[in-house]
Amino acid sequence: MRLAGIYLLSALVVFVCVGPFIYMVATSLKVGTDLFNPSLVPAHPTLGNYARLFQGTQPFGRQMANSLMVATVSVGIATLFAITASYALGRISFRGRGLLLMTMLGVSMFPQVAVLSGMFELMQALGLYNKAIGLTVPYAAFTLPFTVWLLTSFMKQLPVDLEEAAIMDGCGPLRIVFRVFMPLLTPALVSTTLLAFIGAWNEFLFALTFIADDNQRTVPVGISMISAESAFEIPWGSLMAASTLVTVPLLVLVLVFQRRIVSGLTAGAVKG
Repeated sequence: MRLAGIYLLSALVVFVCVGPFIYMVATSLKVGTDLFNPSLVPAHPTLGNYARLFQGTQPFGRQMANSLMVATVSVGIATLFAITASYALGRISFRGRGLLLMTMLGVSMFPQVAVLSGMFELMQALGLYNKAIGLTVPYAAFTLPFTVWLLTSFMKQLPVDLEEAAIMDGCGPLRIVFRVFMPLLTPALVSTTLLAFIGAWNEFLFALTFIADDNQRTVPVGISMISAESAFEIPWGSLMAASTLVTVPLLVLVLVFQRRIVSGLTAGAVKG
């Protein structure tokens, strides 16, 4: 009975998590009155909704490319700084280290709305307003505390003997970080960068506020604009098709790196 209960609970969790995605994919293949049919198997499946995404007034393909560029660049910048910062916070003992870590964690808890006006002034001062590449500044700023906090906990678990042996061989701090510790941090880097990438890929408020040109928008804002194109009828088929195209890349990344994600998230769970 206990084993049956575990399997039943697992099946329920899978259904709750995967069910909406399956329904979204099924709806994206429907048109006309078939959209209101709750069946998961379309009576007349078609790819017309996907074709209309790239033929409409919204440059959906360009917006997906913008999201990919912004998420990749911002996560790359945040990860580079996080690796070096986590080495300093995790391996070097200095006064105020704990306070600095708590301050960074506290900064990450600020809601986006609280810093929206100040960030808007900063974007205008830097000349990055209404430019897709400008979104890398707020994205990296909000991603950095999260990545530093996670990587610092992983960095503390690495053996001191490796660092001492590298110092004896004449390695400097940067060489120790990128040549000795980086291969050992791969599971942690995969899990943190993937979570940061998902956050940047799905971010909506900054992209809506700092970008006014449709060609510079990211895909979450682009999807919201699809529903605003028609004042009388919401294009459910196009919305579901767009949501499917946005979700599939993240799903593929998680499936490809799932083993490293699990090992990275559980790396510091056991001491010794």
